[in-house]
Amino acid sequence: MPKIKSKLPLYVVREVSRHGRVKYFYRIGKGERIRLPDELNTPEFKEAYKQAIIGYKIETPRGIISPPNTLRWLIDHYRESSSWKAFSPATRKQRENIFLNVIKRSNNTLYTAIDRKSIVAAVEARSETPAQANHFLKAMRGVFSWALQNDYVVIDPTAGVFPLKYKSAGFAPWTMTDLLQFFDRWPIGSKPRLAVELLLHTGLRRSDVVRAGWQHLRGSIFTLQTQKTGSTITIEFPNALLDVISATETGSTSFLISEAGTPFATESFGNWFRDRCNDAGIKKSAHGLRKLSATLSAEAGAATHELMAQYGWSNVKQAELYTKGADRVRLCIRNSRRVAGQIETEIALTRKLNEDSNKDRPKP
Repeated sequence: MPKIKSKLPLYVVREVSRHGRVKYFYRIGKGERIRLPDELNTPEFKEAYKQAIIGYKIETPRGIISPPNTLRWLIDHYRESSSWKAFSPATRKQRENIFLNVIKRSNNTLYTAIDRKSIVAAVEARSETPAQANHFLKAMRGVFSWALQNDYVVIDPTAGVFPLKYKSAGFAPWTMTDLLQFFDRWPIGSKPRLAVELLLHTGLRRSDVVRAGWQHLRGSIFTLQTQKTGSTITIEFPNALLDVISATETGSTSFLISEAGTPFATESFGNWFRDRCNDAGIKKSAHGLRKLSATLSAEAGAATHELMAQYGWSNVKQAELYTKGADRVRLCIRNSRRVAGQIETEIALTRKLNEDSNKDRPKP
């Protein structure tokens, strides 16, 4: 008697591999194939099938599988795109954290259910931390802009949604007083002193300074491709910096190493450096030192394109923040000298006129 095949649930397809293994997938039309457990009529299969229908993530021994039309499914596809791969590792990590939070807060909603009103509400819900709200908007705009271009959606729900306006000075810049105070606490030969000298002379971000090493140095010329923007910077190390490097314990591939003798990860370096700043009585960060470096460069007369080259900026506005400030200082000083000179001239002229006037007056 022939064996009667059991009827498969709706949208479930059965496939047999070339090795004879039976596999089941959830698939609507020509959409994404979602792997289901191998055994029909089991509680695990029924639960996975139910989750696939209602749009929730499917957890199987093979990991988390997202059914089509959910936010996680859309983001997973976005993360396979060239648009995503063009981001720096730091940007991808930041946005992945945002996506995980969004998926959790939305209970992995259907992405087709997200409209402009939903995005506005989500931004407002984060308004107590406006910088994070704007990062959220930027991340979601990236997803839906890509989705629109690839016909996953017909309307970008982030279009016309504006970032929150707020005033922030960002990381507090170091002052020369801070720098001398740090020097007094950490002498040449110490790792914190090497860190601050590298950050000051190069203006590198944390993600780059931890990678800087002997392999990037040819004589006194230092060349490195930055991680965030991918731009290549070339700097001539002054003798003072080379002397500090020579006087300090370094690694074979990185100038800065931990107490264990291993290269720093970006996050661990940031925490370590902040602790060393606290030891010196300075409540500031490595990024604030980058600001001091850029300020000193601008005050020394560096042009906008020169600042962009050294600090790896791709945006002119970033460099102009420093050049305009430096120009304003120079113009103010020049004008104050001009005013002082004019005052002296006017005083001398007035005195002479008064003296001449007194001479012409008849004596009593």
